Order: sequence, then C-alpha cells, then structure tokens
Amino acid sequence: MGAKVMIVDDEEMIRESVEIFFESEGIDLLKAASGNECLEYLNEGFRGVILMDVMMPEMNGWDTIRRIVENNVYDGNIIVMLTAMDSPDNKMEGIQEYVTDYLTKPFKPGELLESIQYYFSLLDSVEPFNGQ
Repeated sequence: MGAKVMIVDDEEMIRESVEIFFESEGIDLLKAASGNECLEYLNEGFRGVILMDVMMPEMNGWDTIRRIVENNVYDGNIIVMLTAMDSPDNKMEGIQEYVTDYLTKPFKPGELLESIQYYFSLLDSVEPFNGQ
C-alpha cells in the first residue's frame, strides 16, 4: 500500500499498539512522539493520514495543526484526531477545517482500520515518503 500513516502521540504504549495492529494489516506506520517530530517528518516530505493526539506536552495537537498550516505542509495530508477527549474544546476554533475526523480513545481497532482505509481512498495522488 503506497499510502502512509503517522501517529503523533506522546504515549509510547499507544504508538506501539497502533504499530503492531497496523503492521498485522500491512500498513506502514511512522511514529512521532511530539508535535515537533511530526513537523520534522512533514518537512521531510511525509504525506498521508496523520493520527493526532490532542493532549501532549510542549506543543499540543491543536498547536501542531496550526504549525502544519503555517509551514504549508498540510496539502496531501488528512488529519484525524485520536484522543481521550470526548469532544473538541474551544482550542480547535479556527482550525476545524483541517481536521477530517475525531476519534476517541479507547478505540476499536476494526473501526480505526476502516476509517484509515477510507482516508487512503481519498489520498490516491499522494507521493510516497522516502525517509524514516
């Protein structure tokens, strides 16, 4: 599968769990432990589905999305919030157009996979990411 997924989450257990599940489904996953690491991968050319946590130290998910837009690295990506928050807070104001979906933890792996496969179908012209 040419499309990629990046998970941006400060919790190693979440990153590892998603990686194990996606690998069993043949999906490549790039793991970022912070918003800054996510931005580095985007600047290196990553394009695909970004699973973004909201509550992270230093730079939260909302601020990371703002930086993605400011740095002009949004095109070719689909951002899905994957968070323990039941609903978006007021910090999402002004960037809601950049968030495609909002999934809450704990999530059902099958539902996450179904969502990812749908987003892959929307990314049929994504250029592959060459570095990891």
